[in-house]
Amino acid sequence: MYEQQTYEAILQRMLRRVPDDLDKREGSIIYDALAPAAAELAQFYIDLDNQYTLSFADTASGEYLGRRTKEFGVVRFPATKAKRWGSFTNAQGQPVSVPLGNRFSINGVYYRVVEARAPGQYILEAELPGAEGNAHYGTLLPVDHVEGLAIAQLGDIYAAGVDEESDEALRQRFYEVVNEQPFGGNVSDYKQKLSGFSGVGGVKVYPVWNGGGTVKCTIIGSDFSSPSPELVDEIQTKVDPEVNNGEGLGLAPIGHKVTVTGTESIDISLETKLTLSMDTSVEQIREELEEAVDEYLLSLRKSWKDEPYLTVRTSHIEARILSINGIEDVADTKLNGGQGNVQLGTDEIPVLGAVTLLVEDGEA
Repeated sequence: MYEQQTYEAILQRMLRRVPDDLDKREGSIIYDALAPAAAELAQFYIDLDNQYTLSFADTASGEYLGRRTKEFGVVRFPATKAKRWGSFTNAQGQPVSVPLGNRFSINGVYYRVVEARAPGQYILEAELPGAEGNAHYGTLLPVDHVEGLAIAQLGDIYAAGVDEESDEALRQRFYEVVNEQPFGGNVSDYKQKLSGFSGVGGVKVYPVWNGGGTVKCTIIGSDFSSPSPELVDEIQTKVDPEVNNGEGLGLAPIGHKVTVTGTESIDISLETKLTLSMDTSVEQIREELEEAVDEYLLSLRKSWKDEPYLTVRTSHIEARILSINGIEDVADTKLNGGQGNVQLGTDEIPVLGAVTLLVEDGEA
């Protein structure tokens, strides 16, 4: 908005106000007196332009965006701690009792035992919030001594941890709240309320799905994988407890019988024939190829809540494969044994299954 207010423009405007019969050349007393003021005014206009940009939701960032959206009741989601299943056994494979609060670590990430679920089965919570708590699986190292413990394993995700909500995600949620006007159990209201629960990455709402007064809400985990059954049950209880269905004892309005379900993960197997450069082997590119395909499937899962259904496209997978150094061509790509695209159901999300890579010498 103030792009024209440069140091040079301001200085020249100031010099024009000085009579021409006075010396105002560079190096003169008048010039040297005005130049610092012009520099300060130019910096002022730069700061003013920045403040102008930070005052609107479509251009603000960081703290300023959060303060702007908060005026409308939209608060940035903080980072949350991952909750994981943990199993603990002795040398004979028998379950071991672990005191609540005991700490364990894996790859530099620390977890604390927070809840007992069954003999030797516990819920562990990451000590630090964020998605890092979702990343690791395998053998845990005890920080605190546990009598008789021989094997400690970190298992599946109970509720995924997430990083602090990004600016773009907050901005999009702000627009949805302002433009869609959630109210009294309409579709937007359910989307907003369920998306605000820890562990939920998105939701689809199906009104009148099983007759009048019924609502179905399908959720995806905050790590964009299928949520655990325990998380689904937990949200069901918060929204509309099954034992008091439709009585308004949860967040759902009186008369709304709400069913909460989770997305279903569908394995996508991949078979493709590669032409490799002379100095490249399948072993060298396999990991990068699988990561590229998995990244594509993750992008689909992230868009699930906004799409009626997802389609895994062969052409998109081949394009990502061809971007890998050492791969010259790709052909005969099959997804789940077929030549065409794979269209999923409304509540299904794709995850990478078996990967078979063929080269001129045969299968690798």
